[in-house]
Amino acid sequence: MSLKARLLTVAVSASVLAVNLVAAFPALAQTAPKAAQATLTTPVSPDQVRFGTIKVDGLTIAYREAGDPSLPKLVLLHGWPSSSHQYRDLIPALSKRFHVIAPDYQGFGGSDRPDPATYHYSFDAISVTMEKVLAAKGFDHYGLFVQDYGGPVGFRIVGRNPKALDWLIVQNSNAYEEGFSAAWDGFRKALWIDRNDKTEAPLAGFNTPDAIKNVVYLGGAGHPELIAPESYQYDAANVAGPTNLRIQLDLFYDYRHNPELYPTWQKFLRDNQPKTVIFWGQQDVFFKPEGGEAFLKDLPKAEIHRLNAGHFATEDNLPYIASHIISFYDTKVKPAK
Repeated sequence: MSLKARLLTVAVSASVLAVNLVAAFPALAQTAPKAAQATLTTPVSPDQVRFGTIKVDGLTIAYREAGDPSLPKLVLLHGWPSSSHQYRDLIPALSKRFHVIAPDYQGFGGSDRPDPATYHYSFDAISVTMEKVLAAKGFDHYGLFVQDYGGPVGFRIVGRNPKALDWLIVQNSNAYEEGFSAAWDGFRKALWIDRNDKTEAPLAGFNTPDAIKNVVYLGGAGHPELIAPESYQYDAANVAGPTNLRIQLDLFYDYRHNPELYPTWQKFLRDNQPKTVIFWGQQDVFFKPEGGEAFLKDLPKAEIHRLNAGHFATEDNLPYIASHIISFYDTKVKPAK
């Protein structure tokens, strides 16, 4: 067959194929180029959650933010082993009433994770970085929500600048000796006395996917069916690997300095009497109910809600907690301003 004949055969075959494709898929006939049309960019509501980063102390710190900046400011400080992801549902529940920010500490979530071989992870360092983040974001005074690690970080910040604290929300964040459960024995009676491979090994187990799921999240939960799997899956992924484990163990060891500061934080509460609402999961494996009750010694006017919940009470008590935060602000905080 000549070249001309072969080219003609190919052309005919291609035409037949095109006709068959259009017959089989009519939508293809509609894909011919058309004149350019305007593309709609939908508006972003102020109460939608926005994800950002900011450079502080040479570190890129991630944060979630929502709410009109003219609204009262509210800072959410997360616990272990989580990040601002812990507040993924609480933020939109509050953002119509507050300008909310929830940063990720260095070593957590979307923030930088400097190598623990050269960077000293401590609650002092985290608090200094978070204080600079808040200042850079224009949070010069605010309500403060602390959960777990959020207390040691937040109490350091407001201790240095008491005027920054407008009011306080505490959710299973310990500041009293009586709050420690037996789960802390491996810390207080072993690791904090002598840090070595033998004393670290049992505590490393807290950072496994199984422990994060069944001990930290589902342990003590009043409504385990409401706890989303992505909560513990996300946290487990964020502490996975030898470098991340070293970060967590460094902070486990540094936590020993927090009880030393309890008398200072308690005096701060007594002297300043911030308007305070407490949500305490009564089945938290780490912090006993006595830890929540102890706040009332220094804050006798505090409002306390004793919840059938575990460590992360917002996971399965979100509507209750969010609505009572708002009502507490409206009835106790706002009238006092």
